[in-house]
Amino acid sequence: MKYELLQLKQELKEELTHNILPFWMDKMTDDKNGGFYGQMTGRNQLVPDAPKGGILNARILWTFSSAALALKNPLYTEYAKRAKDYAFEHFFDAKNGGTYWMLKADGTPADTKKQIYSQAFFIYALVEYYRVTNDKTCLDKAVELFNLIEKHSFDTELNGYFEAYSKDWVLLEDLRLSEKDANEKKTMNTHLHILEAYTNLYRVWDSPLLAKQLRNLIELFLDKIINKETHHLDLFFDENWNCKSTLFSYGHDIEAAWLIDEAAVVLGDVDLLKRVHKVIGKVADAAAEGVQPTGAIVNEKNSATGHVDTNCDWWPQAEAMVGFFNAYELSKDESYARKTLAAWEFVKANIVDTENGEWHWSVSASGKVDTNNDKAGFWKCPYHNGRMCLELLTRIHD
Repeated sequence: MKYELLQLKQELKEELTHNILPFWMDKMTDDKNGGFYGQMTGRNQLVPDAPKGGILNARILWTFSSAALALKNPLYTEYAKRAKDYAFEHFFDAKNGGTYWMLKADGTPADTKKQIYSQAFFIYALVEYYRVTNDKTCLDKAVELFNLIEKHSFDTELNGYFEAYSKDWVLLEDLRLSEKDANEKKTMNTHLHILEAYTNLYRVWDSPLLAKQLRNLIELFLDKIINKETHHLDLFFDENWNCKSTLFSYGHDIEAAWLIDEAAVVLGDVDLLKRVHKVIGKVADAAAEGVQPTGAIVNEKNSATGHVDTNCDWWPQAEAMVGFFNAYELSKDESYARKTLAAWEFVKANIVDTENGEWHWSVSASGKVDTNNDKAGFWKCPYHNGRMCLELLTRIHD
């Protein structure tokens, strides 16, 4: 096992530094309009006039900042700065606060809604850049976004966070992140990424309110979002926390299993961490229901109909590698580490694009590569796979 894990570590460093990051540096930097291009198709066609998503920009900023922090490479800091400068110049709403959802290719606003999910990602990214550079303007902006989320989105009556607002912070009728989502007031996904953002912010900003709200988010997952019977995450809720979904999202299950643990560790509440550790192994095991003999993890299952989406998208594979390794670290059960190793073998053989760089969006159960969805785009960013590499480089000890 030791040799296999050290081999994995070596391969992941190679993957990050010779495939994932060079793709974004060499193929996605927009020298005409600044920042990074908004899209490359699954057939490797650059779309230079594509709109630029806030999620994409924030995730690029986080990835290069985190790589610079871990690998001490000033080149990565330069690319992080490129994303940071573009965000300050174009994505931030100087009048109303917060970040726009989408820009035109020229950097002017295309969709000015304030999706809380996106505000959280900018917190996550700005903090990471601050950790590398000590640029206090980024910490100040992250704190500003935290205060806006707490002011506008936090439900003081029923707990949790509402989803989406207009440019001037009026709650929207259409709250969805994407067309495939249910139009509900509260979602697992937004809460998971507020948790992730607040965890990173707490590393550098010791605020009593932040500590209180991070603890509250962890408890929301333990008490409301993790299903007590199945240990899968429930995905959509009304404002009263009534579940409105029958889907199991295996990728989100395993991602949450390690992000909730990370949040509790950073918060430093020993009793809460004990509560977390009693549950997250069960969440990892629930996610493992989606693992196939190939080592891949499928997308999701509808528990009401039994229908399984057997496609294997890129990001659940990356999250499975981290989440199962985290379960191995906590339990010392090598079967979890085996799942990480098997997932990587599947990714190497099926999802990594060794010819054109980065990772394909998805592979079907029959092994067909999805070239209809983006290679790079609004949702296809270096965050899941880049973060997986960085997490495991840190966690696997020589």
